[in-house]
Amino acid sequence: MSRRSNGLVGIWAEAQRQQQRQLEAQARYQRDQERQQRAYQRELARSHREQRAAYRQQREADARRRTEELDTRVESLRSLLATGCRAPAFRAGALTRPEQIEAFAPGQLAYPIPMPDPHQYQPQGGWTATRRAQAQAEARSRFERDWQAAQAAEVQRQRQLAAYQLQYEQWADARLGEIRRHNAGVAEMTAALRNGDSEAAVEYFSAALYASTGWPADLPRQVSAAYDSGARQLVLNWELPRYDVVPEAKSVRYMINADQEKESPRPVTQRRALYRDVLAQCVLLVLRDLFAADEFGALESVALNGFVDDHDPVTGRRAHMFLATVMAPRSTFAGLHLEQVNAVDCLVDGLRGQLSSRPDQYASVRPGRVPEDVGNGVVTHGGDEEPDLYEMDPIAFESLVAELFRAMGMQAVTTRRSNDGGVDVDALDPAPIRGGKIVVQVKRYRNTVPPTAVRDLYGTVQDAGANKGVLVTTSGFGPGSHTFANGKPLELVSGPELVDLLHRQGLRGRLGGGERAAPAQRTAPAQRTAPDDETGADDHNVLGMYWSGSVALDVCALVCQGNRVLDDDHFVFFNNPRTPGGAVRVLPPAAPDRAAVRVCFDALPERADRLVIVAAVDPVANPTADLSGFTRAGIRLLDSAGTPLDRLDVSDGRPDETALVLGSFRRRAGGDWEFVIGGKGYEGGLEELVQEYGIDVA
Repeated sequence: MSRRSNGLVGIWAEAQRQQQRQLEAQARYQRDQERQQRAYQRELARSHREQRAAYRQQREADARRRTEELDTRVESLRSLLATGCRAPAFRAGALTRPEQIEAFAPGQLAYPIPMPDPHQYQPQGGWTATRRAQAQAEARSRFERDWQAAQAAEVQRQRQLAAYQLQYEQWADARLGEIRRHNAGVAEMTAALRNGDSEAAVEYFSAALYASTGWPADLPRQVSAAYDSGARQLVLNWELPRYDVVPEAKSVRYMINADQEKESPRPVTQRRALYRDVLAQCVLLVLRDLFAADEFGALESVALNGFVDDHDPVTGRRAHMFLATVMAPRSTFAGLHLEQVNAVDCLVDGLRGQLSSRPDQYASVRPGRVPEDVGNGVVTHGGDEEPDLYEMDPIAFESLVAELFRAMGMQAVTTRRSNDGGVDVDALDPAPIRGGKIVVQVKRYRNTVPPTAVRDLYGTVQDAGANKGVLVTTSGFGPGSHTFANGKPLELVSGPELVDLLHRQGLRGRLGGGERAAPAQRTAPAQRTAPDDETGADDHNVLGMYWSGSVALDVCALVCQGNRVLDDDHFVFFNNPRTPGGAVRVLPPAAPDRAAVRVCFDALPERADRLVIVAAVDPVANPTADLSGFTRAGIRLLDSAGTPLDRLDVSDGRPDETALVLGSFRRRAGGDWEFVIGGKGYEGGLEELVQEYGIDVA
């Protein structure tokens, strides 16, 4: 007997099947996730391998590039003489200037003012005879008014054109006169040279050596010379390169495991031999340049002594150590094929000269004849006398700056005069982390460098893809320049700093007749006592600034009339630590203060009615910080004896702001000063703040 199913078994079976399908779907999803994870890991590993391979290839390429540079440098040293002999000989004609004056270019003043066309002044409207007559009168009036204005403008144009023409003619006459006087001086010198004049001979042949295109630009050029007219012999001392002209490293290899480059040293014997060969080539090249430049038959022979200007290993003092000497007759030298000779053999055996056996240790030779033996006066170029940087030739000044960078361990060359993109010296710092490409601009100024020059340098750095820009000048920079340069890859080198750097590297230079000045420092100068105070007043106050938080701040002061600083010199900050006369100056702080400013309110200029105190994040110490960490801040007002007089509250800093006006002291009608709290913040830092007070950073 059969029994009817109630469907529970089917429901249970369907549920089982659903559960089974869910488990299978979950398993498939899990397998897909695992496959995707494995694929991602494989892709990540492949990417890491590719990145490591690319990094390794880049480091290996850098090592190969440095090796190639070393090889190129060594090859250029080995071929120094052959390359120099292919350069054109110096001629007296190179000293003359063409009598060409820039043509008169008046620009828009050359074009007459267009006169109004009467046909364009037609009557407008007029239904009646009266209205037509009125419209005609208005048209004539407009025409006459515009015609008179055009006539007046034309008269003014002609007047300006005549004045400009007169100025041009005066300039052109003066310029042409200068060129003709120069050329007359050259003609006089060459005539004197033909007559055996000693001074003319020294001047001409010194110019030939300094203008030589065959002498490498990165080698020194210093000469002392005299001319023996009776023997028709030029006697000179010429500076030779030091031992470090030959690279100490032979090759560079990338070490994978240590992730660093390793230099393979050049064998000492190879380096010594190459240096000796370079010295011999230099001596022969100087002789070649002198005899090749002698188009007047003034030289029967040349007595040449090559020296190195360095510290004597015996005494430790800087001295001229002679490493080569030769007395070369013209007849003997004319028979040499310099591009084919072995330089050392040619100098020692062919010309019977002397060459130091160990020039790397400055083992000197004894010169046969020195300029002082001639007895008619020695002319020195680039010698012991400090050259005046103000009076130095612009090209020579750029070369001196390039030599300074080389003395500091960098590679540096001067650029061509045209199409240099605003770069005077190209430098390369080989340091692996802080180094890189450096573009250098040189400004031989007497007045303060304008901020526009600093901004132009920043644009050049960006266009050239350089790591840093350096602006070197014989003058100085205003606060606007320093403010713009803050936080940017720019370095500003003023005249006193330049002189200090030159002396540290054993180079020479001075600024006019003054003594060498100490460079400006970012830290505040020590407080001086009252007798040294230019203000002549002991009644002063000290403003001690304190705050909590670890943010590093620059505290500055602006002496203002209203909301405008009096001038750049009255903006007191780390590069201008005092106002003229010293009424406001930065002081080293004393605990609990973190910054201090000394103020003699009575000595402030009469037109000054505000002293504004500001603080800004130091972009060097805290490049990513803002003023959110500037809290619980205040100013301690102290008298001249250091006794606290008052405590002035200031606003806390805010996120995203990097500069803040702490407050200002304002002159009251009776002459007293009162403090008004500030609080205005600036996201653009000190640059944005000082622009609002009239400091030009553009």
